[in-house]
Amino acid sequence: MGMAAAESQFHVLAVDDSLFDRKLIERLLQKSSCQVTTVESGYKALEFLGLRQGIESNDPTALSPSPQEVEVNLIITDYCMPGMTGYDLLKRVKESSAFKNIPVVIMSSENVPARISRCLEEGAEEFFLKPVRLADLNKLKPHMMKTKLKNQKFEAIENPSNDENGTAAAGEPEIKDSVEMGIKILPIQSEPEPKQVLLHVVQQEEQTPSNNKRKSMEEGLSTDRPRPRLEGIATAV
Repeated sequence: MGMAAAESQFHVLAVDDSLFDRKLIERLLQKSSCQVTTVESGYKALEFLGLRQGIESNDPTALSPSPQEVEVNLIITDYCMPGMTGYDLLKRVKESSAFKNIPVVIMSSENVPARISRCLEEGAEEFFLKPVRLADLNKLKPHMMKTKLKNQKFEAIENPSNDENGTAAAGEPEIKDSVEMGIKILPIQSEPEPKQVLLHVVQQEEQTPSNNKRKSMEEGLSTDRPRPRLEGIATAV
């Protein structure tokens, strides 16, 4: 798979109330081989993510995402928008357990340090000043790649691949039958008991003469031993 094919898997949700800015962001992201979905408000963005529920009640725990057909790897949103600002959208996303890991980037035509600091403290990955350039969007690729790797890990944990019987997951050591294990594993030789060792020693002593007995026998049969001289004894012929 080539680089362009890999990058085309990244999906960006662009949020801006200005049609001109939405078209500009869409064109720049498409040059980076990204799939782009554009919406004109923060409410539309939440609706696309499935987080519309609980907006009126202002209860973050009531935000329950609906099933998503398309994976979102990054959200880029304008700060100044009517109804819901980019900062409010950022907070809603980070309060959601399902989408809090999606990187959020804020754009603004106004350079206000306090605004930038507040967005970064709330969890924004980047803060871009308009007009956004292609060099700015190239900085987003590492953030999108990190999100995709996290999603792949979560999918591997939630959907482990089982074998035909559905008992063993792929990559996990398979528990083999005890009979098969007994065939492959060599039995451990047990140490001899004390009584067996004693009996073995006694048998060796009975079969092998002691060193002293052997020495005396060898001395008695030696031909080098001097014979006694017989003096004064005549031999008859």
